[in-house]
Formats: sequence, structure tokens, C-alpha cells
Amino acid sequence: MSTFKVAVCQTKVYEDKMRNLENLAQLLERDDVQQADLVTLPEMWCCPYQTENFPIYAEKEGGEFYQALSDLAAKHKIYLSAGSVPEVDDEGHVYNTAYVFDREGKQIAKHRKVHMFDIYARGQVVFKESDTLTPGDSFDAFDTEMCRMGLNICFDIRFPESSRLPALDGAKVILNPGAFNMTTGPAHWELGFRQRAIENQVYMIGTAPARDPEAGYTSWGHSIVVDPWGTVVMQMDEKEGIEIVEIDLDYVEKIRRKLPLISARRTDVYELSSK
Repeated sequence: MSTFKVAVCQTKVYEDKMRNLENLAQLLERDDVQQADLVTLPEMWCCPYQTENFPIYAEKEGGEFYQALSDLAAKHKIYLSAGSVPEVDDEGHVYNTAYVFDREGKQIAKHRKVHMFDIYARGQVVFKESDTLTPGDSFDAFDTEMCRMGLNICFDIRFPESSRLPALDGAKVILNPGAFNMTTGPAHWELGFRQRAIENQVYMIGTAPARDPEAGYTSWGHSIVVDPWGTVVMQMDEKEGIEIVEIDLDYVEKIRRKLPLISARRTDVYELSSK
């Protein structure tokens, strides 16, 4: 298919994990969402975004929450980019993990956040994901019936390789569940998505939690879709909501023919000289 519809869901985050799941189940019943091929969710949308919460809310892959997401994808016959959730492995390592399920509820992609959001200000730690999270170690592309896609999480977007590697592997759309804060959001959220879209000539889809001023970590919101030319196709405000956006894959090819950035790369000179 040359076009498809994505439902970008900027959800409110509740302390009760299952209430977040119930909220999603209700949203998926909406008529406009029923018309979407792909539904995208935010980063850590099942628990308040605080480092101490991640081990508490974490489940193993295949656990109750995971299975419920798989079942919802199968029930509604959608591709579900299930935001990110805390995952714990057999050794007790906790990850910020994004899953994608196909229309039958089968997991077709998994990404563990690679770059930890460890932020310092005047020598003081403001936020340190590495206190409780273990980093992932790869950026991969995956296939859907629409096109090949890539997947990364929030802070990953600040590192060009997070989008370039999937793009080189054939991705035309890159999904990024993210939760920029009230400082980094106004400064770099839109800019970062436009940057990565332009240099990789892909659609960038960023899905954020709705803003909750009472939360310990306040999300900027502003879920966004940027096209391969760097144009902001859609950007929400801070409130909870859903936007349906049409993705035009022919436009990706048109832009890549018009400005052949990928094919014009000079990999023979992309190495620091010791001179």
C-alpha cells in the first residue's frame, strides 16, 4: 500500500497500571481509531515516569501486561506500537522497552532504550535513568505490510545513529515513543524530529504522554509527525488526545529521488584522520 493511517495516542498516565490499559482499550473502540492501520503509544505510558517506579512496574516479556497488548492488537486487527514499558529479564535487569505487535497480535519488533537519560545541572543529578535501567544495544528495522520501519525511544533521538541505522536498513518510517520534559521539550522536541526526518528522508512519529503538572516528571506532550522533507504534518498540544495522520510512502520515494542523500553518502571519507 502507498498510504496508510496512523493513530497517534497521547494518553494520560495513571499510577494504576491496569487503569492505563483500560484507558487504551476504550480508546481503541473509537470509530476514528478503528480506521487506522497503526496505533502508536507514548514512552512509559503504563507508569509514572520516575526511576524508582521502573523496577516496581516491570514485567517479563510475555507477562500479563504484554499479553493484554498483544490481545488488543489482535482484537482490533491493527499494528500496535505499544509505546515503551518497563521490562525485567531473568537476571533482574530492568529495561525501557518498546514492543510492536502485528494485526494478529504477534510481536514483530522490540527495542530496549540504548541511551540512558542521565542529566546533570551545576554538578547535581536531576534525572538518572541508569539508577534503575540497563541500556539496550541495537537499532533495528522491521517489516510491516505497509513498509519497513525503525524503532527507538526518546533520548535515543539525540544520537544520529538511532535513525540512520534503521534508514540504511530500509526503514521509511521511524517510531519514537518519547517523554521530553518542560525544559528539553520546548527547545529540542520538534527540532529533533525534523532533523532526523530530513537527514534520513523518513517519516518520524513521536508519541508522548499527555502533560500532568502534578506528576513527579512533567511531560512536554506535543506528539508529532514529520514528513521526509522536514515538514511538521501534525503536532498536538499538551492535552490528552488522538490524531489520525495519513502517511504517504510514495512521498518518501519522491523526496529521495529529488534529493538523493542516502545514495550520495561518502562512506570512504567518514573516518577521523590521525593527522
